[in-house]
Amino acid sequence: MKTLVLCLDRDDDLGRKAGVKSPVIGRVANIEAATNLAIVDPEDSDINTIFGGIEEFDRLIEAGVDAEIVSIAGDYDVGVVSDSKITSQIDDLLGSHPFDSVILVSDGAEDEAVLPIVESRIKINSVKRIRVKQSESIESTYYLLKEFISDPKVRGAIFIPIGLACIAYAASSLINRPELAVAAILGTVGTYLLYNGFGVGQSIDKYRENATESLYRGRISFVTYLAAILIGIIATIQGANACWEGITGDIFPGYVILSMIFIQTSVWWYVAAGLFLGFGKIIDLRLEERPIGRAWAFPFFATAIGLLLWSTSAYILANTGVYRDYGIEKLILSIGGAVVIALLGIYVASRNYGEEAQNADLDHP
Repeated sequence: MKTLVLCLDRDDDLGRKAGVKSPVIGRVANIEAATNLAIVDPEDSDINTIFGGIEEFDRLIEAGVDAEIVSIAGDYDVGVVSDSKITSQIDDLLGSHPFDSVILVSDGAEDEAVLPIVESRIKINSVKRIRVKQSESIESTYYLLKEFISDPKVRGAIFIPIGLACIAYAASSLINRPELAVAAILGTVGTYLLYNGFGVGQSIDKYRENATESLYRGRISFVTYLAAILIGIIATIQGANACWEGITGDIFPGYVILSMIFIQTSVWWYVAAGLFLGFGKIIDLRLEERPIGRAWAFPFFATAIGLLLWSTSAYILANTGVYRDYGIEKLILSIGGAVVIALLGIYVASRNYGEEAQNADLDHP
């Protein structure tokens, strides 16, 4: 029976800070990895986790137990992304090495959150949590507070919303509209919270990575991504200008009306940006002879959503007296048209248009 001593680094400090690729297998490789991490960040607790695992590994070897030590790292995006990477590495490790049981070594509850993942694949004999001993001066309140604030995750969650609120208040004061300060602060902080809550930043990072990869590989999607970004900027400027024209009068129209004006002015620009993204992806898949599948549905859904937003905003503006001649009949027709367009997209995607000929060419070279 062979025992695995498994050291977990869920947020990938080994990879991000020390440039060490996991899994790290063997005593010598783990000592080198922990040393590299200690050189870069001596205060990282994962250093102690690895050395704690090495201590447990040596104890098992001295007791005559057949054992191996492995360190596995996840991803800075702690959650589904990091756990998926850890799961993949554990599956590969267990598929290539005949381990019968595992001793899990971690530095806290965050790493131990993947315990069910490990337990579903191999028997866990023990869980060893490494606690760092500190001197009395280091344990002072100032040091703990300093270390807490220096954490990038904490800084992003605390200081960025406060900073945005201060900027919004300063901007309201500069334009001599202090009565808008509360609304500006709430709107700015709320936008930031929604930005992080919906994972917009992750989507932007993903698009940036795709665009970079497309540039290096000579894909058409790089051009379409760039065009979509530029069109999105144009859409935002168009909508902002329309809203500004709506509030330059003596009577403030209200935030709902301004939102509808923004949508009415910019929605088709955003749809055009979505179409560029969708068709760029389809062309790349086609040129690479890969299945297009559901990518066919994206342009249709973008158009359908644009039609829904445009018709709804036009109906609301018509009922508030801003626009005219847009009744309930046109709204119903627009909704029906959007549903038809979406169904057409589903039909085209399910038919795998253009892939039958491609498969025939592969079958008959």
